[in-house]
Amino acid sequence: MRPVRIANCSGFYGDRFGAPAELLAGPDPIDVLTGDYLAELTMLILSKARQRDPALGYATTFVRQMEAVLGTCLERGVRVVANAGGLNPSGLAARLEEMAAALGLAPRVAVVGGDDLSGRVAELQQAGERLAHLDTGLPFAGAGVTAATANAYLGGWGIAAALAAGADVVVCGRVTDASLVVGPAAWWHGWGVGDWDRLAGAVVAGHVIECGPQATGGNYSLTSEIGNTRLPGFPIAEVADDGSSVITKQPGTGGAVTVGTVTAQLLYEIGGPEYVNPDVVARFDTIGLRDAGPDRVAVTGVRGEPAPARLKVAITYPGGWRNTMTMVLTGLDIEGKAGRAQAMLWEALGGADRFDAVDVALVRTDREDAPTNEQATALLRVTVKSQDPGLAGRAFSGAVTELALASYAGFFTSTPPGDASAFGVYWPALVDRSRVEHTVTLWDATTCVVPEPSGPAGPAVEEPVAPGRPPPGPTRPAPLGWLCGARSGDKGGNANVGVWTWDDDVYAWLWHHLDVGRLRALVPEASALGVQRFELPRLRALNFVIAGILGEGVASSVRADPQAKGLGEYLRSRVTDVPVDLLARAARR
Repeated sequence: MRPVRIANCSGFYGDRFGAPAELLAGPDPIDVLTGDYLAELTMLILSKARQRDPALGYATTFVRQMEAVLGTCLERGVRVVANAGGLNPSGLAARLEEMAAALGLAPRVAVVGGDDLSGRVAELQQAGERLAHLDTGLPFAGAGVTAATANAYLGGWGIAAALAAGADVVVCGRVTDASLVVGPAAWWHGWGVGDWDRLAGAVVAGHVIECGPQATGGNYSLTSEIGNTRLPGFPIAEVADDGSSVITKQPGTGGAVTVGTVTAQLLYEIGGPEYVNPDVVARFDTIGLRDAGPDRVAVTGVRGEPAPARLKVAITYPGGWRNTMTMVLTGLDIEGKAGRAQAMLWEALGGADRFDAVDVALVRTDREDAPTNEQATALLRVTVKSQDPGLAGRAFSGAVTELALASYAGFFTSTPPGDASAFGVYWPALVDRSRVEHTVTLWDATTCVVPEPSGPAGPAVEEPVAPGRPPPGPTRPAPLGWLCGARSGDKGGNANVGVWTWDDDVYAWLWHHLDVGRLRALVPEASALGVQRFELPRLRALNFVIAGILGEGVASSVRADPQAKGLGEYLRSRVTDVPVDLLARAARR
């Protein structure tokens, strides 16, 4: 059977609204249209929406997107699979059916469920599940909090079952991002639950296209490869029966699909080479990439290992209230002015220790003898957290405002006084998969339980061999990014930074030069944190995981970049001793 063509029209809740229509308007046909809408922060957003209206809790934009394209999908036989159901997939399914009926359409809508464990946390704990935090090991009971959401990450077999039953639209809650490709590929090719290598190949394809245009040149370090500044098109994965795939996009759309853009996305938000999904463990150290033509990259050789016995669970809970005020400092004695402002602020508030947490950052954007007033300014950003919304709200922001005529020369703020905002905390844990009932509910209200994946392991994967040392030669200081690209992102409270290069000799130098110690030196914020390095030689890549740099996760982080999106580009900007001959080679490229 020919490869199944799976397109992804959404990388997050809020992605380009017209992407489904753009993909369907392209000259190349697609078989399955997928959309990824969920992330740690999204679950908290949906939780707040559901608190306001119990009928909500799903990605509402998905309904309006489908309103524009559902008729076309039904006419062409394009199946739709999305995790836009969030915390209320059945509610989204009902809304889709209502919308379709108004258009004179009658799609068969199936719902994949069983992921929502929010009402079962106490039951699971009584049954012996510690729900221990994956980074700290603390059991959830020891946190002394109540879960707002708790969702297990499901695999793709429920999606496959729904499609096999004839579903036109499959609405999912918290399935993994890659499951949106694994399920359709398994259905299309008739794979079995123990086809580890095939499933692993689909996981890799799913990981590449899950973030939409990040696979087609979006957010890409090496912009000279792209060749245009148009909005990049959304990606398509052509998944073959053996699990290999070709990553591409609709002809004529912006961006580019290159070995580099695919490599960058493969390194996004990963940990070690063993990429754990509910259906299979995909070995990222076995991935092979090659150019297969204009805007076509082949992904081959992916090996898979048996599915894990435990599923990841994302728990969130209310963390309290947070507020940030930013004071602008200009000209001379920046540090003295910042110190004076802080001393006065804490005196007015009765001490910083009244708050649960305080973060103060002096951001030095100023220049000596600056040519413009704005270039002479620095920012003093103060963030507070408290269980008391009044203290973190107007009491704090008002105290900053009251310094306007009483503190340092040139005082003004870039943020107006305002109320505090609620924030949530992310708690990653594991649960035995036997305690999660993965279900599919069809349009006729029939419900079936999805069987557990099983099967023997295949041959062991060979461990990668370290490259030889590059020949000695003179070096000179230069930015690391002249020799490599990077991509970074959040993994709960941790961040990953993946770096890769295009040349075997450059990779050999990078492998030996950029160890954990040097990474800590180049990223001082990581100097006191746990850092792990993982090697992916077939991708000419290294991946670093920095533990705790994002605190308790994006929803509660006080960093200016709470998702570590810019961390990779910061690393590329850092200067280190680089071989002169490799710099010359990079310049020629």
